[in-house]
Amino acid sequence: MTALSLLSRPPLWRESRVGLELAALLRDPVFRGDGVKDGRGQPVLLIPGFLAGDDSLTLMTRWLRGTNHYAKRAGIRMNVDCSEAAVQRLEEKVEVLVERQGQRAAIVGQSRGGHFARVLATRRPDLVGGIVTLGSPLTEPLALHPVSRAAVYAVGALGTFGVKGLFRHSCLWGDCCTDFWADAEAPFPKGVRFLSVYSRSDGVVRWQSCLDPQAEHLEIRASHIGMGMHPRSWRAVASELERLRKSEARRLAAQKARRRSRAAAKGARIRRAA
Repeated sequence: MTALSLLSRPPLWRESRVGLELAALLRDPVFRGDGVKDGRGQPVLLIPGFLAGDDSLTLMTRWLRGTNHYAKRAGIRMNVDCSEAAVQRLEEKVEVLVERQGQRAAIVGQSRGGHFARVLATRRPDLVGGIVTLGSPLTEPLALHPVSRAAVYAVGALGTFGVKGLFRHSCLWGDCCTDFWADAEAPFPKGVRFLSVYSRSDGVVRWQSCLDPQAEHLEIRASHIGMGMHPRSWRAVASELERLRKSEARRLAAQKARRRSRAAAKGARIRRAA
């Protein structure tokens, strides 16, 4: 191992801050919704990180629902399934969200969940209005602390040996997830917002890997696990969701105006023909 790789290794001990971050969140006015705009039914899908499930984002989900966002969980008990299979299931959930609420959805993804969010936005810009990724190693998925990287390899080995519900090594290097990785690196669609929140003091992910060149970047000082429960993360999510909601409202208004214009033009043609 080179001196450079040793120096760039994320400091795992910094993850011990997560308890303090949760305590700070519970004391912060943002936890009570102070200063958070009414979501007006804005559909939001929350996707947890590797080895985590929906419960890891329970506080954020309840908070968003309390501020009138139509927030839904990803339906993931532990994020260890094949990436392509998981994204296909999530795409169906987004379709239901959009049909139910009549507007494009926002996606908040933590760590591996951010990869899924990016792929969903790339594939279905008709369904996704914007994404917020929290500590997601978007440009280098395995830019992780060696302990976390070993966990990835261990899950892949178990999946390769036939344990159901786990991704296989082919998900990383074989044909299983070719489409997923192609979409993860594809140009990000125009008209879809993309915010990547990262921390230089992240103890799991090398922060440089969060800097997708096609995203807006926001630096906060947080642990990796604490990204989903840090007051600054919540403020960033609230601010971005408000921008998305306003942008989507303008887009829908423009669509209605175009439909009215076409209908008026069609009516005029019919009257002239009569």
